[in-house]
Amino acid sequence: MAPEPATVAELAPTALEPATPHFRRVVVKLSGEALVGDGEFGIDPEVLNRVALEIKKAHDLGTEIAVMMGGGNIFRGLAGARRGMNRVTADLMGMLGTVINGLALRDALEAHGMPTRVQTAIEMHQVAEPYIRGRAIRHLEKGRVVVFCAGSGNPFFTTDTPAALRAAEIGADILIKATRVDGIYSADPERDPSAERFSTISYLEVLNLGLQVMDNTAVTLCMDNRLPLLVLDLFRPGNLAAAVSGQPVGTLVTDEQGIR
Repeated sequence: MAPEPATVAELAPTALEPATPHFRRVVVKLSGEALVGDGEFGIDPEVLNRVALEIKKAHDLGTEIAVMMGGGNIFRGLAGARRGMNRVTADLMGMLGTVINGLALRDALEAHGMPTRVQTAIEMHQVAEPYIRGRAIRHLEKGRVVVFCAGSGNPFFTTDTPAALRAAEIGADILIKATRVDGIYSADPERDPSAERFSTISYLEVLNLGLQVMDNTAVTLCMDNRLPLLVLDLFRPGNLAAAVSGQPVGTLVTDEQGIR
């Protein structure tokens, strides 16, 4: 039987001991652009190493971690379609880009002593395991990091929606969107200095205000499954570890009206 969802009070960030994992199992949505560094595309090995170290800090607390890998640093299906490519073909190419990133992340994680398994929604047996829910859960229970690639295997979706889908499927306690921004703002903080950062906000507020947090489908899927969503800055050292230990980091999206 699936565990009862945690209450909002239980999910609200609180000051806990750093070594205490507040969340048993999490899914981290990691965009491909996070691996670019100062370049325009590709993978920066130094940035990749930083990402692996941040995941390790959180994993060392005892939290089971799965990562949904994006591929925007390799190829964006929507961008290809806008240039005249067939959308299905372009999206399939984008999915393959996520596998490249997933293999790179696995290499970096294992270099730091973390056993890692890559699972892909598009079968390619010589490269990675096919996504099998029970196998993914078993890997997590054994202390392995699981990297999900190729989204859901379907075109017309970014990796936001499959991240929410996988989190719901494997019984994650929370979905963490790891970005370069320290939370959700009322406007783009890089363009509008007066933009206000939310500490918590509801799913409906995110949808009604048109905030570009994740795809609307992903937000709705989180709302329907009462799956909390946390948006944080992955590149602030220790942020991910602080989040999984329940400390106040980033912006928490739940089913209650937010506070600023």
